[in-house]
Amino acid sequence: MKRVGTAPAPKAGYSDPLAGMLRPGQSIELLKELHILTRDGKLNRDSRRKLKQVYHLCNFIEPLLNERLARQDTLTLVDHGAGKSYLGFILYDLFLKTQSGAHIFGIETRDNLVEKSRELAVRLGFERMTFLNATVAESIDAVTLPARIDIVTALHACNTATDDAIQFALAKQAHHIVLVPCCQAEVAAVLRRHKNESFGKTPLSEIWRHPIHTREFGAQLTNVLRCLQLESHGYAVTVTELVGWEHSLKNELIIATRSGTPRRNARERLRQILLELNLQELDARFLGTP
Repeated sequence: MKRVGTAPAPKAGYSDPLAGMLRPGQSIELLKELHILTRDGKLNRDSRRKLKQVYHLCNFIEPLLNERLARQDTLTLVDHGAGKSYLGFILYDLFLKTQSGAHIFGIETRDNLVEKSRELAVRLGFERMTFLNATVAESIDAVTLPARIDIVTALHACNTATDDAIQFALAKQAHHIVLVPCCQAEVAAVLRRHKNESFGKTPLSEIWRHPIHTREFGAQLTNVLRCLQLESHGYAVTVTELVGWEHSLKNELIIATRSGTPRRNARERLRQILLELNLQELDARFLGTP
């Protein structure tokens, strides 16, 4: 198959402004479509910073890809809330286009973005990329997806879409889960709704007495609950800062790897937190079925 728009070798004596930034065989056309390169193939200061951010994010995911491919010839990755499938395209181009057993699925609800991603994949010859028009919750039962998925990503999937991505990963027995949560409003809303009742129940309610604290504490608490949920299902969890990814102030990165051994007290700790903070109505979301 003819490779479309890959980076050419520079001529002798020519100082290439892209030198050291692009990897061998990287698709120039893709980088233009993602607005990392200008239409005439140049890399300005802003796009150089953006490309470094992309590589930084990929540095977290590349070891997970390598771990799976060292164990098996196939790899499936599902990217939830894919948007323009920015992440999926970059991962495929950098790491998976030569891996014949690798397949990336992008899940997105906006028709126009799904169609554009499909068209771009065809144009680039990225044959093992599939795009579904579905919500994260709907994708759990989608017949077009495999019964098991190796890696699940959800970057800036808003509010409960991140929780749905966790449920998807659990249902698909994913080996790795990569989350950058965004707009965690549900827990804050429940805290706010039961605020008066909580004042008489626990002095901890002072933590979210003021509206700005309700919002910030609710977001922090949401991710704590998610981590405990994953640990209770046998995942080892790492939480770090996604340094360099500056498109959003939501900069927390959660990486979970299935160990098969649940943390002994994670489920009970999760239950106790929900009870202590008057959040029992969220039991079904975070506790579900043991």
